Amino acid sequence: MLSALSVWQNSLDEIKRSMTPLSYNTWVATMTPICIKDNTLVLQVKDPSTKNTLKSIYTQTLTDCINRANSGTYLVRFIDEAELPLYNAYREDKPVAGSDYYLNPKYTFESFVVGNSNIFAHAAAQAVAEEPGKAYNPLFIYGGVGLGKTHLMHAIGHRILNNNPSARIVYITTETFTNDLIQSIQENSRVQFRNKYRTADVLIIDDIQFLVAKDRTQEEFFNTFNALHTYGKQIIISSDKAPKDLINLEDRLVSRFEGGLVADIQPPDLETRVAILKRKAQSEQIDVSEDVLTFIAEKVNSNIRQLEGSLIRVIAFARLTKKPIDLALTATALKDIVAGYDNTPVTIPLVQQVVSDYYDIDTDALLSQRRSMDVTYPRQMAMYLCKELTNKPLKAIGASFGGRDHSTVINACKRIETDMKNDPQVSDLVEDLTKRIKKQ
Repeated sequence: MLSALSVWQNSLDEIKRSMTPLSYNTWVATMTPICIKDNTLVLQVKDPSTKNTLKSIYTQTLTDCINRANSGTYLVRFIDEAELPLYNAYREDKPVAGSDYYLNPKYTFESFVVGNSNIFAHAAAQAVAEEPGKAYNPLFIYGGVGLGKTHLMHAIGHRILNNNPSARIVYITTETFTNDLIQSIQENSRVQFRNKYRTADVLIIDDIQFLVAKDRTQEEFFNTFNALHTYGKQIIISSDKAPKDLINLEDRLVSRFEGGLVADIQPPDLETRVAILKRKAQSEQIDVSEDVLTFIAEKVNSNIRQLEGSLIRVIAFARLTKKPIDLALTATALKDIVAGYDNTPVTIPLVQQVVSDYYDIDTDALLSQRRSMDVTYPRQMAMYLCKELTNKPLKAIGASFGGRDHSTVINACKRIETDMKNDPQVSDLVEDLTKRIKKQ
């Protein structure tokens, strides 16, 4: 029986002949063959949006190509990263004997876009990758969905293997750890379970927040953690919350997590979002103008997955409608994502008005030379929002606030970014003000 990789590689030439180069590079070149289960070739794609597009448009084309190339009767199933653990038992790609992991080849340090929102986590990840078990142990990375935690964890694995190909890496989700534990109890195979995890050189575990309220799993993970840590093995953990905010997680686990290095990832700022889109467009070999990339970056600010998925959607829409990628087409393609878009750009006066209304001060106060805290902080907040939402140069923003220079705007933005990093309430406030501005 052919492996999933063999079936896929056999099919690529046939698929290329059946699709335009643009379609192939956009949709097919980024797929990864996972396994063959019940005569179904399982292919991993980037995100749920891509998966839905492929299912609705390309399922039959790919199925026909695969069966012609392999003289078979295969079916095709598309999955995204969240579904990957469901197929771990059927995986065929075990690159290193003794290891138990799948590292996405696209998730490397080289492909990670560094910005103010993730620079600390990125630096910590690189340090751990160069000296596993010595630099920071454990490394605990937390942040919202789709901000790059998994990318960094895979990148660490790749770098460690590059430096030491014989390293035994175990990369799992918390759900997989829990399921393995349950299975070991049912099958009376606890020794095998413990050997699997406690003989790792590097344990990478994703989504540790799902460990809460599972007492037996917490007990087993605590013992696994201690066994690895005692022998200087590297542990890397991700979560959607900081350790102290993981309610119903045992204090002793929280203490262990905080005993290493805790690094957070915040939502990317506008400049980083544009840089991410540029990198994505380059990887897709598509020429997209700066104004289109900026438009997408302004409208999609929740997470990187949705950001990249939106660009892919625009590219697909342009191909299907045979139209050039411009602002009008982009707005149409993303109309359900950027609901309420009315072609009215955010202006500096609009930002100033919304911020002054929120803080219950006169707009003139923002433009004045007053330096009291009740005016200074709202002014800094307004400058930051202008930088994020208006595309105006820093010099123009400063001039609009009583003739201040660009260095004042830079300092204001640094102040707000620091406060956002250290205080979740400030992050929530920025998000709330952004929504108010975009609703005007």
